[in-house]
Amino acid sequence: MSATDDLRVAFHDYRRPEAAAGVYTLTAEHRLTKDGTRVDSPAIPATEQRFEIRAVRFVLDPSSVHARYPAEGAVGDFGRTLPHITLNRSILPWERLLKARAVPGQAPWLALMVFRAGELPDDPEGLGLSTTRTVAELRRPPAGTLGPDLSDIGITPAIEAGRCQSIDVPAALFTALVPREEELHYLAHVRDVSPRPRKRAEDGEVLAKGQYAVLAANRFPGRPGTYTAHLVSLEGFEESLEPGRLPAGTNAVRLCALHSWTFTSDPGGTRAPAALLSDLVAPARTDRENLALRLRPGGSVASRSAPEAERYTERRLHLGYVPLPYRLLSGETTYGWYRGPFLPVMAAATRDFARDAPQTTADHALIYEPEHGLFDISYAAAWTLGRTLALSDPGYGEEITRARRELANTAATMMAVATEPTLAATATATAPGDLAGRALRELADSGFAAGLREALARPLAPPGQAPAPAARRTRLTREAGRAVLADEPRAAALQAAAERHTRTIPAWLDELTLLRRVPFNYLVPHPAMLPPESIRLFRIDANWTEALLAGARDVGVHTSLDAFVDRALTAGVDRRRARTTASRPAAGLLIRSDLVRAWPEFDLLATAAGRSIGELRRDHPAPDTLLILLNAMPDEIVIREPGQGIHFGLDANGATGDNSVINLRDHRPGTGLGHPLRRDYPADGGLLTRHLRRSTGDDAPEVLALRGDRGLVPALAAALDPGLDDLAPGEFALQLVNAPVEQRLTLDPAPCQETAR
Repeated sequence: MSATDDLRVAFHDYRRPEAAAGVYTLTAEHRLTKDGTRVDSPAIPATEQRFEIRAVRFVLDPSSVHARYPAEGAVGDFGRTLPHITLNRSILPWERLLKARAVPGQAPWLALMVFRAGELPDDPEGLGLSTTRTVAELRRPPAGTLGPDLSDIGITPAIEAGRCQSIDVPAALFTALVPREEELHYLAHVRDVSPRPRKRAEDGEVLAKGQYAVLAANRFPGRPGTYTAHLVSLEGFEESLEPGRLPAGTNAVRLCALHSWTFTSDPGGTRAPAALLSDLVAPARTDRENLALRLRPGGSVASRSAPEAERYTERRLHLGYVPLPYRLLSGETTYGWYRGPFLPVMAAATRDFARDAPQTTADHALIYEPEHGLFDISYAAAWTLGRTLALSDPGYGEEITRARRELANTAATMMAVATEPTLAATATATAPGDLAGRALRELADSGFAAGLREALARPLAPPGQAPAPAARRTRLTREAGRAVLADEPRAAALQAAAERHTRTIPAWLDELTLLRRVPFNYLVPHPAMLPPESIRLFRIDANWTEALLAGARDVGVHTSLDAFVDRALTAGVDRRRARTTASRPAAGLLIRSDLVRAWPEFDLLATAAGRSIGELRRDHPAPDTLLILLNAMPDEIVIREPGQGIHFGLDANGATGDNSVINLRDHRPGTGLGHPLRRDYPADGGLLTRHLRRSTGDDAPEVLALRGDRGLVPALAAALDPGLDDLAPGEFALQLVNAPVEQRLTLDPAPCQETAR
């Protein structure tokens, strides 16, 4: 079976060991024969060697458990789910031979039994409790309690004194729940997984590469309440699995419990993932624009005959704006239009904040509409927010201020050198630090000593004669100073200095590019834009992001020289970012739903022209809200029903009453193996009505009958192929796999383009 192109899962019936656990005797003897007659007299005595193959028996290391479903402490609608446990050691359920006559060598010695709270005397509240006993107490319980019939071979006094966990199951309950001898092998199989790497879900199984043993229960936790799943050993109970086989006077059966966990089945505890997904995308069935992130006031769309103000407001809301209170510099209060970086349309080109000169106020980012006398405050708010975030981080503020001071000092030194004729004549057009290197090279020159002696031997100037005037230092104008710093070698030196003094700034700006630290109300300025149980798609306004970054970069600009060398600082930071930064986000989506609260981790696949799109950020701004940023605009998004790896159970066909069915899958080897056949068994529902063990009482457990007159396995086989009368364990497990529901969104490849502003 292949769940996705990058996930392959194979089901195998069982894994038989070369030699099962137990005590073995090797006998070696020599025989010398001639014409079939033994001639070695006296015979060489035979030699015997006893050894034991040990395996898990009474205690299971918790690290052997790979996953459980439902998860420990989970609350949900598990009424049509068969709980299961996945073990890291794929051979473990078959390492011991169970004396089963129906399927020799295939029956596992382990079984997963599920108990409802109140059914076990030692655990009335369903807390998953078991009793610690010695192996001797497990094997020889008091009268009225049946323990496992284990051979003494291999059980030493030390093993008997060892401790294990055990449960006492009422005899009638044991008979009602325990798998029959001919059913055991259907409830265990081997899973071979070859997946893509992924992080662990918070409450579920990771489909990691390897082989695993899987044991499923045969009981549905259909009635609301707390349940405990116990992985128990059936070794020594081979004669007690069929109804009526318990010895007379048996009141309870003592089982060795190797692993236990609890969960709660509550149909009202969570909503079904399939229904939640369907509700999320329902608005798109009438118009895909309903999934765009914008404010939708009540009422009909304004007609052409509507007042201009009404049509203007509607156009603004359609572009993703919301009206917010705005106070003018004069003190008057009005309103301005604001929208965050998440847009329902492609943003129009505006001023290039990335190449803009550094600013000290946000006024440069305001956009005025003289026709209506209103301001677009979006980019001004982004610039102010970037500046606020930068100033609130002491580390960032200190580093960028120090970098600006170092650059300003370096630039001042360069201009001073350029105005000094002597230094200007000798200095190379490089950084001032190279002047010291030039002086050291002159001192080391072989002719330096002779020149120094000649200079010292010259006569002094006659008395009264003034020394020759030194070369006058010129004063640079602002334009000339900028020309000096714009010289290519000096500009390169300034940029190199900027790189040296901005160690952590590039990473800080990278995080800001992903809109981290940005308050959620800046991203979604009105709660009605993301109502409960909704999904919203958006493009990212690169202008808004650049205004945000500009506000952070403009910190520490105090002089005109700071402003002039800012280009070198920006270039140095950008060079460091280019070596480490990933692609910038271009699109994304927001989901606000109980789906996120119940299943924080689930698969979402975005593609463009059939190619996968990279996910740059996935965060939970609130327990019920998921934010995902992508590096490109997708044309298709697939959301998969969350699930913990693979689990087993029944599906629903929408009929009334008992609507339980199994969605049949192709069981024939080939390319279609595991794919849905698009037909159900039974076609009209009612699987539980037909294939549960016969029982009496309203509180009887819902235990699946696999063989016999109500057996599910032969009925499934006949539904797949009228010529079949049985299924292998792997084939049976394949039919019971609960396939995740998918919701597929196809996006418009030609989105609305905002006009230039």
